Amino acid sequence: MELQESLPLLHKRGLGLAAISYDSPAILKNFSARKGITFPLLSDDGSKIIRAFGILNESVPPSSPFAGVPHPVTYIVDRDGRVLSRHFEDDYRKRYTVANILAQKFGERPREARSETAAKHLALTASASNGQVRGGERIRLFLEIDLPRNMHVYAPGVQGYISIDWSMADSPGWTPLPVDYPPASRIHLRAIKETVPAYQGRFSLQRELVIADGNALKPAIQDGRIALAGTLRYQACDDRQCFTPETVPLRWTLRFEPHDRERAPAELRRVPGR
Repeated sequence: MELQESLPLLHKRGLGLAAISYDSPAILKNFSARKGITFPLLSDDGSKIIRAFGILNESVPPSSPFAGVPHPVTYIVDRDGRVLSRHFEDDYRKRYTVANILAQKFGERPREARSETAAKHLALTASASNGQVRGGERIRLFLEIDLPRNMHVYAPGVQGYISIDWSMADSPGWTPLPVDYPPASRIHLRAIKETVPAYQGRFSLQRELVIADGNALKPAIQDGRIALAGTLRYQACDDRQCFTPETVPLRWTLRFEPHDRERAPAELRRVPGR
């Protein structure tokens, strides 16, 4: 359903959407009608196209009813059929969200789970690529930071000073990936006659995060929502002095939707070996 929800974002970028599955046309028709899918679902019954693309999940034994299933892959293709980007996951239980891919590929900025956080010496806004998540989804979190004129914070790699640092709380409900820090400027501090890597003005920090699936996720769900927690630590300085280091709490509250576990009618289901 994340694909269906992302259609407005895709259309905004002038993109279309089609999904290829190893399921039969009858199964896809049943699923499409039941879930209100409005984009094409293409049947690769026999997994010929899946094999041609080299994305067959060979860990599934031939005797399994799921034999022929692909690894989760999302391609962005231009009008001439050229692949512009490929987003691959080895584990079928994990997959990039469309909103995450659009943020990475086109710089799409989210409006989901958007909140302003009180912080000294800077303005801080947290947001997420997706306001609604499911188990196994790979989403993107954002921190938009705005510093006043003549103020700076130190960038990672600085020597002898406290650099900006974004941490996420430990939880079995999610796995945070490394922070994408933008390139830093090298500024000269006349008062101490040093040149250091730092950020000034407005800049953005991003990181991907994988939502857990199954039993590991259950403790993180409260009233149909998942609250992601973290902290931002920094030391702000102006042209004359450095201020006391600050640690600001961060929070993203996302709606949770369980996966659709309903199977196709028995007469439409796959039979191993056929």
